[in-house]
Amino acid sequence: MSSSSLRHPGSGTDGASGCWVRVALDVPLQGLFDYKASSPVQIGTRVIVPFGQRKLVGVVVDTPDQPALDASMVRDVDQVLDDLPPFPVDWLRLASFAAQYYQRPLGEVMLPTLPAPLRRIGAYQGKRSAGGPVARMDKRAGGKGKDSVQPDVPPPLNANQSDAVAQIAALQGHKTVLLYGVTGSGKTEVYMHVAQHVLARGKQVLFLVPEINLTPQLEQSLRMRLAGLGGDDALAVMHSGLADGERLRAWVRVQRGEARVLLGTRMAIFAPMPELGLIIVDEEHDTSYKQQEGLRYSARDLSVWRGNDLGIPVVLGSATPSLESWNHAETGHYLRCTLAERARDVGLPAVRLVDTRRLAMREGFSPQLIEAVGLRLEAGEQVLIFLNRRGYAPVLNCASCGWVSQCPRCTAYTVLHRGGARRNFLQCHHCGYQARVPVACPDCGDQDLKPMGRGTQRVEEHLVELFPEARIARIDADSTRLKGSAQALFDKVHAGEIDVMVGTQMVAKGHDFSRLGLVGVLNADAMLFAQDFRAPERLFSQLMQVAGRAGRHTKGGEVIIQTDYPEQSVYQALQRHDYVGFARHGLEERKAVGLPPYAYQALLTAEGKALADALAFLEGARSLPDQDAARFSTASAITVYDPVPLRVVRVAHIERAQLLVESAHRRALQEFLSAWCSVLPAFARGFRVRYHLEVDPLEI
Repeated sequence: MSSSSLRHPGSGTDGASGCWVRVALDVPLQGLFDYKASSPVQIGTRVIVPFGQRKLVGVVVDTPDQPALDASMVRDVDQVLDDLPPFPVDWLRLASFAAQYYQRPLGEVMLPTLPAPLRRIGAYQGKRSAGGPVARMDKRAGGKGKDSVQPDVPPPLNANQSDAVAQIAALQGHKTVLLYGVTGSGKTEVYMHVAQHVLARGKQVLFLVPEINLTPQLEQSLRMRLAGLGGDDALAVMHSGLADGERLRAWVRVQRGEARVLLGTRMAIFAPMPELGLIIVDEEHDTSYKQQEGLRYSARDLSVWRGNDLGIPVVLGSATPSLESWNHAETGHYLRCTLAERARDVGLPAVRLVDTRRLAMREGFSPQLIEAVGLRLEAGEQVLIFLNRRGYAPVLNCASCGWVSQCPRCTAYTVLHRGGARRNFLQCHHCGYQARVPVACPDCGDQDLKPMGRGTQRVEEHLVELFPEARIARIDADSTRLKGSAQALFDKVHAGEIDVMVGTQMVAKGHDFSRLGLVGVLNADAMLFAQDFRAPERLFSQLMQVAGRAGRHTKGGEVIIQTDYPEQSVYQALQRHDYVGFARHGLEERKAVGLPPYAYQALLTAEGKALADALAFLEGARSLPDQDAARFSTASAITVYDPVPLRVVRVAHIERAQLLVESAHRRALQEFLSAWCSVLPAFARGFRVRYHLEVDPLEI
């Protein structure tokens, strides 16, 4: 990576004494920045340095013998931050790899991954900065500890589980293991036993989950298991729902080695763990592992790289592995361990397809589903109605003139939400725009405005009418906004205080409901004909996961899927619980047309006030390789498609377009992208656009 210095004539040193340091800063500029320190500074240390008229926290990544520029033009380090040990070498390697692979400046990788207090100037300089944030945290935490937890008695492993634990525990050095198991097969117990083997050797364990709402239940299980090992305060938790101080404490405890297990969402992959011995990625197929802003990284892929770098095992677990991971297992790159049966003596739920084309539907419910819900409630079992669409209705419509509730900022509709008496409102789920529900049509004045379609709120309302004696609860992003509210609702479900759940994807994975006998799926067809080639895979995975919530503890679990297209291969494979057949067919299709995992992709997206500006920028970027053949030496191995508008073109008054780049060779694509990124910043100055590059995009 090239170096550069922040030039500020008259403020530098003469180079006669001191030490040179090369610093990574969180700025959108390629390269590193040279400064002078009054005494030697270790690589991996944080420093405060001047940058223009500001001061920034940076990380020292090199200590060169001489600066890249004249010594008199190099400024001094303002402060060396020594309240934490320098970041370990393996953490620096991880950040460096992520910067190179995802084509971002090193500082834009390192600094945003740190807890906010560690990169905030005010935490070290100012009236309330005495001692720094770590010292203040230690002082506040003095004498505090977690409430004691009673160790649990782990259930006995079945033959498949025991075999998987034995294979993984016997691994020497790095190997990526795909733990493929049907829903309810006891993958978590395999994780626990393997983790115990690693902890007994004095190593640390990193346990990744895709969603925040999955951490409380798993956290309790881990604490109980660790208590059995005599380490009831050996667990740290890290996710975006934590306050800055809580996240800082978790970060510091794992870096010091005080916490032996780190449970977290995707951000936890960047936590420094000096004795890391195992990485577990639960629900490895989940798209939540891919960051969609800033550094667009995949925590699952970085886990595999980090495991290989450290020479340690990585376990990827799923009932519906991504086709990329399944292909790696098929070709022998990953070790596959299979849990073919449920851990308890119950079979997989029966999947029933209800053809809705000629049925008289009642608010989205077929007679068969209504009857099945009633029977399960009479039997004292719980029911889950799954609809991956929150709000009351997707759109408000005027039947007289055809007016629909269009968002004024986006090329999308506003969704009708009901918030109680006289609190109904329209909200755009893309930009956040909100407005009152009009009393009459803005175009023709007709007061008979009607909601079209249905969301979880409308489904909940209808179920209350159908089953007035049932205890019904809605679990979605709207009903769980407050901290702890999701866990409170799930606790009620586990305690048997809720009879019917109406939920989105929040309830589709990771939860073990002991009394759930029936899952009903509404509006599954919405994803069948999406433009994205990954849509069938996502639909199958989502439905398989939510179906797996049924009948985990009792026999006779049932799943009812309402569809207009029961003959579709996705539904047929789901009815047979045939992930292997679905994956084989999906990989054959992708291989035939050259799609991932048989090709590698990157997506350049441009945003501007006018769509023409975004398309013009992308068209110019597309032609750059033709103007400099020497720089783009691998261009012949690259396919650059035409720029096109995004599916949702306008969001918050910003027009968006994209340009897809593809190659059958990862190295060739990486070299092309590196050359591209070296010229794009200068080229973009002639356009009024913002752009970002995403490597391995999940949606195109």
